[in-house]
Amino acid sequence: MQEERSTVATLGELERAVMDVIWDHGDSVTAYDVKDVLDGSRDRPPAVTTLLTVLSRLARKGLVESDRSARPHRYRAVASREDYIAELMHEVLGVSQDRNAVLARFVGGVSKDEAAALRSLLTGRG
Repeated sequence: MQEERSTVATLGELERAVMDVIWDHGDSVTAYDVKDVLDGSRDRPPAVTTLLTVLSRLARKGLVESDRSARPHRYRAVASREDYIAELMHEVLGVSQDRNAVLARFVGGVSKDEAAALRSLLTGRG
């Protein structure tokens, strides 16, 4: 049996941290902007060169677009955090052999408020 390959880019720890900065910022950012945010949130903040490498990797994965017409280069998210996570959820369901079992376990783990939100969305009132 051939293993299915992921179509949605998976993120490493630093990639996820960088994407969180970009998503939270809501506009294009430079590697220096990302560094400023991460400097206060990590024991060993990454160097700007490391962040440029991560941003290039994220661009190759199709998660960010770069504007190289300005200096320093600016990067923006191609899709929202919610779009990315929804795609991950669809992919997980797509590779499952028993989608109903996966959905049942997911729904069984949500809070009452989340269940109400799901109900509202499914009935078209959300």
